[in-house]
Amino acid sequence: MTNHPRLSAILITKNEAADLPECLASLRFCDEIVVVDSGSTDATVEIAKAAGAVVRVSEDWPGFGPQKQRALDLATGDFVLSIDADERIPEDLAEEIRAAIANGAAAGWRIDRLSSFLGKFLRHGGWSPDRILRLARRDAARFTADRVHERLEVAGPVADLSARMIHHSYRSIDEVLDKGRRYALASAAERRGRGKRGGLLAAILRAKWAFVRHYVLKAGFLDGAHGFVAALAKAQETFWRWLAVGWEK
Repeated sequence: MTNHPRLSAILITKNEAADLPECLASLRFCDEIVVVDSGSTDATVEIAKAAGAVVRVSEDWPGFGPQKQRALDLATGDFVLSIDADERIPEDLAEEIRAAIANGAAAGWRIDRLSSFLGKFLRHGGWSPDRILRLARRDAARFTADRVHERLEVAGPVADLSARMIHHSYRSIDEVLDKGRRYALASAAERRGRGKRGGLLAAILRAKWAFVRHYVLKAGFLDGAHGFVAALAKAQETFWRWLAVGWEK
């Protein structure tokens, strides 16, 4: 029997019981699944364990980057695939991932995401293409320490895969508002820590520019009403982020 490179899927979770089963089902081609949970109060941990995942529960929340690094540190595969609970790996992408790591021509690979917003897949407005470095040789990979908008960094050449990952990003208005608030405040805290300045005027100007950039310059209007709402949501998140940079202590 020919030995193939071992692949570890790594996830961080908190109260992902609704999304996790489909996500884990799409990862059956992986040799190992590592889940680091942040104190879920639903059935997330039980679902992960039942699927055979290696599960660790953390008592603190250091931010997205450090938490994902914890998952990476627990992985034992030759390669790691970083994925979120609201993402899915279709069969064609799974086959391409297996072929890529068997070939080993790169240290990392970017994967294009097709994201849905309130039930519609968006193809404009900055939503697509959306290539993100998600697959890497484990010993060459590390996450940045950013509390939000973290990145996977790889020492070595990076290539692109052609098949797409499915991303169910925002399923309801409540989720749009909740995620926008959390991301805005976390990002504001990070910017204040770097000495950035904000305030009401900065928030208004940056929010206007965010809407114009996503809806007009990046052709979000081609996605119809969903494109308009997505651009408005981006503008709102931008407004609260830069207001909080100047007003919060």
